[in-house]
Amino acid sequence: MAPLLEACKQLFGSSDLFVVLGVDKNANESQLKKGYHKLSLKIHPDRVSDEEKEEATQKFQTLGRVYALLCDKDLRAVYIETGEVDEENAGPEDRNWEEYWRLLFKKIDIKDIKNFEDKYIGSDEELNDLKQAYIDGKGDMEHIINSVLCCTHDDEDRFREIIEKLIKKKEVPDFPGFSNEDKRKKMARKRKAEKEAQEAEKMKEDLGLGDGLDSLKAMIQSRSKSREEEMDSFLDNLAAKYGGSGKKKGSKKGK
Repeated sequence: MAPLLEACKQLFGSSDLFVVLGVDKNANESQLKKGYHKLSLKIHPDRVSDEEKEEATQKFQTLGRVYALLCDKDLRAVYIETGEVDEENAGPEDRNWEEYWRLLFKKIDIKDIKNFEDKYIGSDEELNDLKQAYIDGKGDMEHIINSVLCCTHDDEDRFREIIEKLIKKKEVPDFPGFSNEDKRKKMARKRKAEKEAQEAEKMKEDLGLGDGLDSLKAMIQSRSKSREEEMDSFLDNLAAKYGGSGKKKGSKKGK
């Protein structure tokens, strides 16, 4: 196995471990984990073609070494101070980095999603996410529904009531796109949600799918590539933030 800094330069174009992981040098443990998970998913050997697998494996192993070193306070301090890596302790050559990754990001199941939803819906975290989505989308409800975690069209009236209170308290601006939304736009959004729900149920019935997570993924994957990526994004964020206990936009009651 090549020296870590040399491997990073060859495989990622930079010998700066923080640049490789895509985080600031003052990143905390949670930020390091998210950065590692986000990048490792893109280069995981199981997600690339056979032609790319060898290089992806090298990148995956090197990224694991980078994360392991930066998570060690002593090794990280030495690296920041000297710019050098203690190769002897920078990740053993015979370590199973796939197993290491699986320990950090265990497989999410439908129970994890439900547990997260129960804690998230109505929480301060959901409120903060709702406020941010409202501001980012300048009051566009379509953007809000697509951005806030675990929500569906059924949450629209609840969200609208919360946002109106926030506007009244001057915690967020009163965007015309929210307060003066054309009723036809809201009805079109409702019809679209109802149509998708009907299509999902029919697809589930046609494919003979059950209620488990694999069945849910299969149904989404059968509908469109964007839906498949949406589900993967949801599960990936669950694993990245909670190491297996759950988060981001996804399925909810009745879906």
